[in-house]
Formats: sequence, C-alpha cells, structure tokens
Amino acid sequence: MTTRTIFAASGSRQGLLLTAPAVLVVSGIVAFAFASLVCYSIWTQTYLDMDHTPTTLNYQRFFREPMFLFLLGKSLLIALGASVITVLAAYPVAYYVSFKVQRRKLLWITILTLPFWMSYLLRVFSWKLILGYNGILNTGLGTLGLISAPVEALLHNSFAVVLTLTHSWAPFAVVPIFLSMERIDRSLLQAAADLGDTPLQAFRRVVWPLTLSGVFSAGILIFIPTVGDYVTPQLVGGTSGIMIGNLIFAMFTKLNNWPLGSAIALMSLLAIGLIVFAASRLLGVHKVEVK
Repeated sequence: MTTRTIFAASGSRQGLLLTAPAVLVVSGIVAFAFASLVCYSIWTQTYLDMDHTPTTLNYQRFFREPMFLFLLGKSLLIALGASVITVLAAYPVAYYVSFKVQRRKLLWITILTLPFWMSYLLRVFSWKLILGYNGILNTGLGTLGLISAPVEALLHNSFAVVLTLTHSWAPFAVVPIFLSMERIDRSLLQAAADLGDTPLQAFRRVVWPLTLSGVFSAGILIFIPTVGDYVTPQLVGGTSGIMIGNLIFAMFTKLNNWPLGSAIALMSLLAIGLIVFAASRLLGVHKVEVK
C-alpha cells in the first residue's frame, strides 16, 4: 500500500467521522417521521378518538375513491411535466456555461441561481401577479392591442402550476447538469473531432451519455418535491390545479383525519419510488459507475 493510498483512506475515515453525527440525526428524524406515518395509516380516527387497532381500511378507501387516484395521477403528470420542461430549459444553459464560458463560471452559476435566494412564496406570488386577470401579461397584451379582454385561462389551472414550478425549481436543474458536464474530459471531444465526428455527433456520442446521470439527478430533484407541493397549486392553481399535496394537507389540518392522510401520503411515496426506479432502469443510470 502506497503512502498516497494510506492518506486517502485516512481522509475518508475522517470525513465519515465528521459527517456521521449529522447523518445519524437526519436519518433518525426521517425514520421517526416515516414510522409515524406507517402507524397512523393502519389506525382509524373518529374526530378526536383514535382507534389503535391495526386495519387496512384507509388503504382500501384510497383505492375505492376515484378522486384520490385521479389527484395522484394528475400530480404525477404535473410534476413530470414540470421536471421535463425544466431540464430541457436548463440543459442548454448549463452547456453554455460549462463549454463556452472560459472565465468566472462560478459567477455565472451564482447569477443563474439568484431567483432561488428569494422566498419561495414571493416567487409564487410574482407569477400570480404576472398571470392574473389584471396582471402584467394581460395588461401588456391589452396595451399592445393583441387582446380585447383579459385572458382568464392564464391563471388557476394546471398550466399556471407547471409554469410556476418550472421557474421555482430551475436552479435545481442547472447545477447538477453543469457539474456533470464539468467532469467530462475535454480530450474526449478533441478525440471525437479527430476521428471525424461533427459537433452534433460528438455531443450525441460523448457529452450526452456522460451527462445522463446529471440529467437524471436534476429531474429527480424536481420531480420528487413537486409531486407533494401544495403551496403553488393553492395560490396559482385554483380548483382545477389542485394536487395530491393539497388533499394530504386538508386531511391533516382541516378534516382531522390523520390516518387517511398518512395512507394517502404513503401511497404517494410508493408511486414516486416506483416511477424513479423505472426511470433509472429505462435510462440505464443504475449502471453508471462513480469512480
């Protein structure tokens, strides 16, 4: 064993020791929250009375109620749409900063993530002001004479939810894609050019396969939290933009039915997990080896 290997192993152990307390605390909190959801989901509640007898009634009700399944499917589609649109918009931005910008890349990334420094609620409210009946967009179109009356379809629907989510979570897409591009050995592109590949062919054969893990990470970072988002649908979605997160929130806060809310939350987690697993298999991300 060389001296370099010994120092690397020592540094790795020190890193594990430094991060172990935080990892244990976070893992304990997550495990406790998950265990609480599981326990509540097999109990029943009648107003303030909680029956601790294990039962599957809450899960049976979830599959019997068409509204629950509809909202879950709708939420998955909205989150998937927001994830795809955000990644498609973020990829060329990350590509430009990584391959075209030669100096001060960190400054560029900082500028791109500036909107994320603003409060999430303020970002959502800003889109409500832009898309509203008397908002900036309708006012501008009316001033230009392009519309005779304000367009009501811009707000309080799934379109407004997807647009707001795309803007709000864009930094989560740019950063992981940019980092995956920065790890690419530029000599591979030079070799592809020497072998006769056009820039488009080099991108398809070299850049895209090597950044697929970053694309997948970006999509997952957006997809998972947006499925359960309830703030954005409540503010810009209206009645036609309600998602599964709004239903879970109502179960815990307004309807006082924690067991059913826990069952719905767990079924949502299961659906998300299955989709993420299927996507990783489909894209072949699980085969990528990190060295």
